[in-house]
Amino acid sequence: MRTTFDFTPLFRSSVGFDRLLDTLESASRINAAESWPPYDIAKQGEDSYRIAIAVAGFRQQDLSLTQQGNLLVIAGRKEGGDKTEYLHRGIPLGGFERRFELADHVRVEGAELHDGLLTVTLQREIPEDQKPRRIEIAAGAVPAEGQKRIGKPAGQVSGRAEAMAAA
Repeated sequence: MRTTFDFTPLFRSSVGFDRLLDTLESASRINAAESWPPYDIAKQGEDSYRIAIAVAGFRQQDLSLTQQGNLLVIAGRKEGGDKTEYLHRGIPLGGFERRFELADHVRVEGAELHDGLLTVTLQREIPEDQKPRRIEIAAGAVPAEGQKRIGKPAGQVSGRAEAMAAA
């Protein structure tokens, strides 16, 4: 059974968040087969994050990390076949591919494999021109050459206001 959500009310007062809807829809399509290997996502600071994935049995050369735009893909492929006869096989033999949708301006700083745990460090770096800034409001400024003034100059009133003042 699949449940879908209508996100239309969330977008009535926002502009440019169309990717958010796509991200929410793709997150709702995750099935049980995509739950391996287990992973954690931790916020380490204001703009830094860490993804830790349990990749027991995988060597460094079996793993690959790729960032393309806002998509981080972590994949693992084992080379060669194991000829051991197992009575019980609890550790998955095949490879995996895990995809993470990253926010704008988040980049991968590095990755480390230690004791069967792959740790990926992420950092959000907002460009200076996109950081919040205060905009001063000029009082009674004269428009530059070629610019139009919006509204009536100070001291002028509309014809209706003049009629009301005369009455």
